[in-house]
This record gives sequence, structure tokens and C-alpha cells, in this order.
Amino acid sequence: MGAPSALPLLLLFAYCWAPGGTNLSQDDSQPWTSDETVVAGGTVVLKCQVKDHEDSSLQWSNPAQQTLYFGEKRALRDNRIQLVRSTPHELSISISNVALADEGEYTCSIFTMPVRTAKSLVTVLGIPQKPIITGYKSSLREKETTTLNCQSSGSKPAAQLSWRKGEKELHGEPTRIQEDPNGKTFTVSSSVTFQVTREDDGADIVCSVNHESLKGADRSTSQHIEVLYTPTAKIRPDPPHPREGQKLLLHCEGRGNPIPQQYLWEKEGSVPPLKITQESALIFPFLNKSDSGTYGCTATSNMGSYKAYYTLNVNDPSPVPSSSSTYHAIIGGIVAFIVFLLLILLIFLGHYLIRHKEEPLSLLRNLPDT
Repeated sequence: MGAPSALPLLLLFAYCWAPGGTNLSQDDSQPWTSDETVVAGGTVVLKCQVKDHEDSSLQWSNPAQQTLYFGEKRALRDNRIQLVRSTPHELSISISNVALADEGEYTCSIFTMPVRTAKSLVTVLGIPQKPIITGYKSSLREKETTTLNCQSSGSKPAAQLSWRKGEKELHGEPTRIQEDPNGKTFTVSSSVTFQVTREDDGADIVCSVNHESLKGADRSTSQHIEVLYTPTAKIRPDPPHPREGQKLLLHCEGRGNPIPQQYLWEKEGSVPPLKITQESALIFPFLNKSDSGTYGCTATSNMGSYKAYYTLNVNDPSPVPSSSSTYHAIIGGIVAFIVFLLLILLIFLGHYLIRHKEEPLSLLRNLPDT
């Protein structure tokens, strides 16, 4: 037979000892902890437990190997560090108002023979500052291209920036990352370039910072933009279906940024222009058939002009019923109603007379013969 294989021994060794020195055998005197993540300014709780304390106390030390607590006894005068629980099997402490400098490996020790330790890595998240948008100086003209910049400092790890216009996402440049002078946090920045349209007038361009320390809370900044564009116009008649003899107003409804400051009214086939005014309405106090035709309104601002057209067809005047015809119609209706009632009465009366005339004849037929 060959020599015994060394594989079972290796498996036994691997079962008893895990990488990193964590004893997987039944070492009841080995303390254990867990890694913690905390947002700067928050509170973290460090918990150390042991099954068999061997009549020894647990101890917490900071990354600088300064003792924080030995059992229930405070060792470091830092009011942020408080005792949560101290028993022979557990030592838990809390650190409030955590700062970035508090990050590192904390050690839980139990002074048995030999001394046993467990490590707890505390990660402190730096909260990003409210982003700042730069690059917008004044009103933009329609179809002009603009670039906005966004920056946020103080995040750890580095945050990500995103852009949107209203509720629509804007595709900006990838987030740029730069380490802050403290060597712990980061400043992130991003730019977005887009061409504006008249629909963008009054829009909000929003830069949002995304980071795990915010826990889903919104942290964003918006930039309100103004877009200058050429005017548009349309003509609206009041009343909608004008008739001869009526008063008519043609409203030239101009829109634009800036809004039109001047309106020029013209009628095809006639010169000079009918009206040049800052008011947008053309008034006809008393319409005539001769007012029919095509009218043009040119709305003008310092961004340009726009001309709208409207074809006016003056309808015949509405027939107005006279008071005498109205009186005659009422009298005619009353007479017709009375005739109708008389006819119904005559029908019932005739039916009644016929019925009572037949009754004596039937009585005579029924008399006995003599």
C-alpha cells in the first residue's frame, strides 16, 4: 500500500482556520464584531461579543490604538463616545457626530492567554454639498447653443451628477472627479450643452447629485432660463359670426418673448394701412357689406414680425320680429287651442246623444205583444 495521503490533514487544517485568522474551531474565547458604515454627522454603534470571557473584560480601541472603553470604564475623554452595554459577554459603545477623521479600523480585545482581538472597519460617508450651476448670464435667443456647468464638493466616495430639463433627462458630460485638499472627500463636476427653442422659455434646468449618503433624498439646484423668440399671431373675431349692423372687434392675439409692442392692420386692396397702434384690436362700430374682405395684422417686437390673416364675410342682418307679428302669433295660438277644445267637446256630445237615442228604441222592442 502507498503512503497515506496528506489531503485529509489539509482539509482538517482548512476547516479549523479560515483566512484572516478567524478561528472556525470551537474557540469560545474569540470575540467577534461587524463592519459599520455611517454618514458624517451621524451615530455609529460598535458591538463586540464573546462566548467565553475567561474572567477577563472586553476593550475597545480606536484606529490610533487609544483605549476607548475597558469594560464599563471610560478611558478616553470624548463626550461623543458613550457606553451602550457592558456585560461579561458584550461591550457595545456609540460614537455620535461622527467625523471623517473617525474612519478606520477599531479593535475589540480580550486579555486572555493569548490576547484575542477582532476588527471592525468603520466607513464614514461624506455628504455632498448642494450643487452650484454656473454659465448662465442672460437671456438666450432661439436656436442659440448654451453650456451650463455644475459642481458639488464634500462627497465620499465621489458622487455622480445628472441633468434634466423639467422632467426630461439631459445627457451631460461624464462626471469629473477631483480630490479635495483634505485628502478624504471629492469635488465632482459636469457640463451640459444644448440648443434652446421657444418651448424652453421659462424652463428649469436641474442639476442633481446622487450619493448613497443621501438615502434617496433630493439634492439639486435649478437654473431658470429665458429664451427670446420671434412673435406669432392669430386673429379672433368677436362675435364669431358677424352680421351686418353689428359691432365687431378683430383681436390680433400676439405671442412672443418679448411680447409684440406694435400691431399694423391692413385690408387687401386698400391703402394706406388701416391702423398702426399698440392696441391689438380693430373695431368696426357698425358693420356694412362693404367691410367684407381679407384683413392682415402684423405683430412686431424687437425680435421680428409675424403677419396673420382673416377673411371677413359680413352676413345678412338677423330678422327681428315686430311687436305686431308677435301679438298676432299669440292670438292665433290661443284661437287654435280654443277650436281644439270645442272639437273635443262636440265629439263627446255627439257620442252621448247617439247613445241615449238608442236606449228608448231598445225598450219598445222589448214590450210584450197585446
